[in-house]
Amino acid sequence: MTRQELIDLIGMKAREILPGLDDHAFAGTDRLVDLGANSVDRAEIAMLVQEALSLSVPRVELFGPKNIGELADLFLKKLDAA
Repeated sequence: MTRQELIDLIGMKAREILPGLDDHAFAGTDRLVDLGANSVDRAEIAMLVQEALSLSVPRVELFGPKNIGELADLFLKKLDAA
């Protein structure tokens, strides 16, 4: 899976949780908080992505990424290690 595919997956899951993003073109620099996600929304989006990838990432590691691109990098690193 590529970084862009992960960004697209995160965007797809964000659209499931956050209303009004149907026409948004997600980019690696997007921050979920800027798109209207609160902490519960962000945790749910991360959980949905992990389920889709059959991954389990420690919650503490999910607090590090500052934007969708960094979150995709984290998931990519975990996929490569699996």
